[in-house]
Amino acid sequence: MNNAPRRIALTFVLLTLGATAAHAGPATASAAVVDPIIALPLRPIVPAAQRNCTAKSTSGLGYSVLKAADGPKVGATDYVLVDYIGYLTATGAVFDQNQRAPLNVENVIPGFSEGLQMMPRGSVYRFCIPAAIGYGAQASGPIPANSDLVFQVQLLDSKTVAEVAAMQKQAPAAPAEGAPPKP
Repeated sequence: MNNAPRRIALTFVLLTLGATAAHAGPATASAAVVDPIIALPLRPIVPAAQRNCTAKSTSGLGYSVLKAADGPKVGATDYVLVDYIGYLTATGAVFDQNQRAPLNVENVIPGFSEGLQMMPRGSVYRFCIPAAIGYGAQASGPIPANSDLVFQVQLLDSKTVAEVAAMQKQAPAAPAEGAPPKP
């Protein structure tokens, strides 16, 4: 069993908790009285060192290869299975995270799509997406308008449209609603 995703998540949590503790200052007696319930969703702050990228594409997409791999690269119309965390460049505030998320490469923001197409299966990248190839001047949920974004993405698997269609043909048909179950 590959524990790499768990190690990455644990490292991220430990780094985030360390950064939070460093910003909190010394503990006081009044700080000990806190609500015992953790508010959901949990939205950590990513440290500044993990909000930049080492290379840039011609479109302005920043990227860093965090874990190289030799698997096949993703195509523009492919479907992918990814673990990701998205956060704001300016503050490090996490706005989204997901594990084993299935996505169609052509149905995500342009910077994310471009970044996915750079990745070989099994790799981990960081994308620094300028607002112009992200959500632009439009706010989207917790993402303010004109926000530069950062995503850490692990590409777990990818399938072409033809492979997905073949899988759908092989899948048994779902029983009609209200139909009695088959023995």
